[in-house]
Amino acid sequence: MTTTYAIPLGDDGAVLCPLEPWQAEEFLAHIDRGREFIGQFNPLPEVVGDLEGSRAFLQAYAEKAAADTGRLYGIRTAADGTLVGAFLLRRLDVAQGVAEAGCWLEPAAVGRGLVTRAARVVIDWAVEQRGIHRVEWWVASGNEPSIAVARRLGMTKDGVLRQSHFYRGKRYDEEIWSVLAPEWRAARG
Repeated sequence: MTTTYAIPLGDDGAVLCPLEPWQAEEFLAHIDRGREFIGQFNPLPEVVGDLEGSRAFLQAYAEKAAADTGRLYGIRTAADGTLVGAFLLRRLDVAQGVAEAGCWLEPAAVGRGLVTRAARVVIDWAVEQRGIHRVEWWVASGNEPSIAVARRLGMTKDGVLRQSHFYRGKRYDEEIWSVLAPEWRAARG
């Protein structure tokens, strides 16, 4: 495992840890393993096409973390610490109290609740430590696994932006889901 610290995600030994620019080779290998699967709804594989793109993506999130405007965390397996996915705050606006969350996994890591568990850790932190009032989840209408995560997190579907996302030559509807801090705390308690 190439990380400095990790937060346990449950009894199976999976962990959540920061992803940083020095991990660019490992991050690229992770994207390569899941390139087609991740790329179904997420343009990340097009951004991270080589080592330079990988390093630039991780550097952008290191700068967001330093500016307190975003965060990127890797999801690692218990067995050998392999990076199998990520959870991020694409946008973190502490002054407005709004954050936008996102995620992805390699195919081999799907179906174990890793994203839901990672989301709970990061949303708890955003609400309790950074004072975030509203966490948003933007998702393509056809991305059923991601919509299922939003539901498991107790989010409410706020609406649909019709044909708002142009990706791979096609227009997609985007759904916006959210959870407010009082709802989050009530569901946790």
